[in-house]
Amino acid sequence: MQDTALFETILGLQAPWHVARVTLDPSGERVDLWVEHTVGVPWTCAECDHTGPGHDHADERVWRHLDTCQYQTFLHARIPRIQCPTHGVRQVRVPWAAPRSRFTLLLERFVIDLIRQCSTVTGACRIARLSWDEAWGIMERAVERGQARKVAVPTPYVGVDEKAFRKGHQYHTIVCDLERRTVEFVAEGRTTDSLAAYYAALTAAQREGLQAVAMDMWPAYIRATTDGLRDGDQKIVFDRFHIMRAVTDAVDRVRKAEHRAFLRAGDASPLTRTKYTWLKNEEHLTAEQAEALALLHTHGLKVSRAWALKETLRALWAYRRRHAAARFFDGWYAWAIRSRLEPMKGAARMIKRHLDGVLRYAQHPITNGVAEGINSKIMSIKRKAGGFRNAQHFTTAIYFHCGGLDLYPR
Repeated sequence: MQDTALFETILGLQAPWHVARVTLDPSGERVDLWVEHTVGVPWTCAECDHTGPGHDHADERVWRHLDTCQYQTFLHARIPRIQCPTHGVRQVRVPWAAPRSRFTLLLERFVIDLIRQCSTVTGACRIARLSWDEAWGIMERAVERGQARKVAVPTPYVGVDEKAFRKGHQYHTIVCDLERRTVEFVAEGRTTDSLAAYYAALTAAQREGLQAVAMDMWPAYIRATTDGLRDGDQKIVFDRFHIMRAVTDAVDRVRKAEHRAFLRAGDASPLTRTKYTWLKNEEHLTAEQAEALALLHTHGLKVSRAWALKETLRALWAYRRRHAAARFFDGWYAWAIRSRLEPMKGAARMIKRHLDGVLRYAQHPITNGVAEGINSKIMSIKRKAGGFRNAQHFTTAIYFHCGGLDLYPR
């Protein structure tokens, strides 16, 4: 097989395109291909279906292709232009590259796979021998085409969370599809406007199909959901993990205060080095921790009562009938208020203020667990990348790695 026929097969070229010549530069480790077309063939406008004769040719362009063994490979061609009655003079589409790209489709697919596997643009650059800007351009185009192809389908359950972009309280708002486990929307900041932009972009069918939104108790997100959705206040489900974290933090504050009281009195504190024993759920305790905890309970400690309140509240999430869950909470709340433990009373009052969204878990048992898992993946990507130059780059990386998009050129 001649070298021209070999590269035509590799590139998948068909009439009227063919490889006219191939040059090899061993010293520069470079292969150059010149692609030409048959004279006099009709062309189709890239913007519409109009077909007509060629008008002229654009200047010669060069596209980087997959390496041939260890040699970098470049494709050269002059693209025909057509006179379209609707769009004027337009370049025709070529079968080996996407519009405005300087890389062949096969190389773009390869680089997308590299970025996915390396989790960093820098790692892909080293392997593909590209500049950072070239690889990042491929990544941006991949996200752009993926979002353009995305079909607007109703999403019944979403989770809203924030992710720190960098230090100094710079956040991104992230909306996740809890069923498909993908990032649906990213916006800078964690303001009402940040989340409102997501609701504004939904179609009417998507807004109607959205049954519940899992979130923490951040006022800006509550306000955006209430204003952005019909009966939005009836679709909020406060994330049980955030609630239990607040109650667990209250237990820890009780422990700290009691530990300091022992030390001020000059007594040996039984709470020394017991922090994580109180923070764990009962079933997650090791045998040694369970034994130590049982012994601590015999001391009549305040933190023992706080821990009992925390463990009892976990039963709330097992209810599937709202009125039963409400009855359980009323009993728990009365116990917490009578406990004389200020941190626990504060946590109980906080839950009481948001009780409607808390009890809605019985009807829609969703959490932000998916969002937290995606946040862990985003954190790993950010750590591997050593941070991002700006907020827009961070957004692009989130969509690329977590958006579930169809990224590949066709």
